[in-house]
Amino acid sequence: MAKYTGPVCRLCRREGAKLYLKGDRCYSDKCSFTGRSFAPGQHGAGQTRKKVSEYGIQLREKQKTRRIYGVLERQFRNYFEKAERQKGITGVNLLVMLERRLDNVVYRIGLAESRNQARQLVRHGLINVNGRRVDIPSFLVKADSVVAVREESKESPIMKKIAESLGHKQAPAWIELTAADMSGKVTRYPTREEIDIPIQEHLIVELYSR
Repeated sequence: MAKYTGPVCRLCRREGAKLYLKGDRCYSDKCSFTGRSFAPGQHGAGQTRKKVSEYGIQLREKQKTRRIYGVLERQFRNYFEKAERQKGITGVNLLVMLERRLDNVVYRIGLAESRNQARQLVRHGLINVNGRRVDIPSFLVKADSVVAVREESKESPIMKKIAESLGHKQAPAWIELTAADMSGKVTRYPTREEIDIPIQEHLIVELYSR
């Protein structure tokens, strides 16, 4: 399945929920989802929602999760299969794995305004993990790893802008933020309660268990 390249706000309307794909803009009055939460479609056709089947509900939950984290279909299936093989609750294992993606960790630290921007920073080689450059957004960050902006990248205009606001941001409990160094340490993996996305992961497990 090809990567979606259209307007990201359309995805929020399709899922009927804010996916926070534009970072800070999604929390402001400029968010286009506000007042237009109906599904997209010509001539207002998307404003009437049909009754959704149980399978449809499960599918939408999976699609919503994929879009929040920016993961392709095959990648997502691979994550689920790995989560299924691990000890513990499969749905929670899946979400923890998605949270460990490097692009997500960069976003959680506050080094990017959105996960999409975080992916771009990683791909362009602006991020180090434990002192080594990593340019793979799907790289899974381990506990006790330090994720930071490369020293030579701190002078770029985009990183200077982020640095100005970094001191006012608060990282989640499982990340230790050092704003002065533009870095964050993953002290442990997050618990389910600390993953603040509007997802019912058991529906995804039910979908793949069919």
